[in-house]
Amino acid sequence: MRLPRLATASVVASTLLVAGLAGCTSDDEASGGGGGTIVIGADLDNSSTVDIAYGRALQLRIEQLNASGRLGKKKLVLRTQDNKSDSTTSIRNISTFANDPSVAAVVTGSCDKCVVDAVKTINDKKLPTIALAASDEVTQPIADRQFVFKLGPNSADSAAAMVAELRRVKVKNVGIIFSDDYYGNGAQKAVAAELSKAKIALLSSHDVKPTATDISQAVGTITDTEPGALLVLTGPDQAALAAESARSAGFKGHVYFDAAAASDMFIPSAAAAATNNATMVFTQILAIDDVIATTPAKASRKQWFRDYISRYGSYSGVASFAADAADLIGAAVARVGGNREQIRAILETSQTDGISGPIRLTPANHSGLMPQALTLLVARAGRWRLAS
Repeated sequence: MRLPRLATASVVASTLLVAGLAGCTSDDEASGGGGGTIVIGADLDNSSTVDIAYGRALQLRIEQLNASGRLGKKKLVLRTQDNKSDSTTSIRNISTFANDPSVAAVVTGSCDKCVVDAVKTINDKKLPTIALAASDEVTQPIADRQFVFKLGPNSADSAAAMVAELRRVKVKNVGIIFSDDYYGNGAQKAVAAELSKAKIALLSSHDVKPTATDISQAVGTITDTEPGALLVLTGPDQAALAAESARSAGFKGHVYFDAAAASDMFIPSAAAAATNNATMVFTQILAIDDVIATTPAKASRKQWFRDYISRYGSYSGVASFAADAADLIGAAVARVGGNREQIRAILETSQTDGISGPIRLTPANHSGLMPQALTLLVARAGRWRLAS
């Protein structure tokens, strides 16, 4: 099953895109892949708002890559399969992609268990894969994940940024609510370690099922301990629920979201009041209107932001990760065509100032978003702004 075909729009490739492909030959023989159509596969959950944003961003960025002229005679096409956030289905989808020689690489969505369970298939079939799932387990241990890369904030970096802010504003104790999955458990451990180093007391920590739609009891258990701040380490839907539940419980402390909570730049009206003045660790892209374009990379981010809004009407923060994934694969395809092993080798040493921020992939680090990409955002009047 494919996502609905998106309407074609006339777009101009950003300076970042051109820079990412600079130096790439258009000589099809030298590229090793000839001309023709090269497929990027996408293993996504068609019912997930996060994965829908990934699919939209991939489609738009691939169109921009094709329009840029930097691929020579090659043309990229997006092919999407629905994994329903089920790892068995995901493995089947990835195997189908791997068995099709026209597929050069795959981008996977928010289901971290899907990627982790598919690692053996990905490696055995030597299929370059860029995961957009949040969990650190996606690329660790790296010896077992030679063909898997990740774009998105790392738990340790997000935790360090959050706790540094807690220290700055002199918060003495906190409570944590986190999703009981690969991401949430890893993020909770990372935050707890940073809190210990900062000598900030952890009064209560409670996990919730990632599919739970009522987390008021868990939030109430935490707020009953009267922490100075509530730290929310969940996906965007549950983050909004946590803020609403805390408000309903009469919680007067500050609410902090880690990077996994990011979604649209406009906060849903039902959660806007509860999240007002909440702080979130994320990249600048959700508040790019507040950024002055003092560098080509910042100008490119602003252009991408405008392009996405022009196409889809609003902006999803996670879209930048998918755009960067398309750029990295496109840059490799421009050089070596559809040669998978050479694409993997290029990805492993890729360095760029992406839409998300600085990206540095190395043989020792397959999760390349640098900590410098993260900043603090504050919810004001129903949307995210740069913290002053």
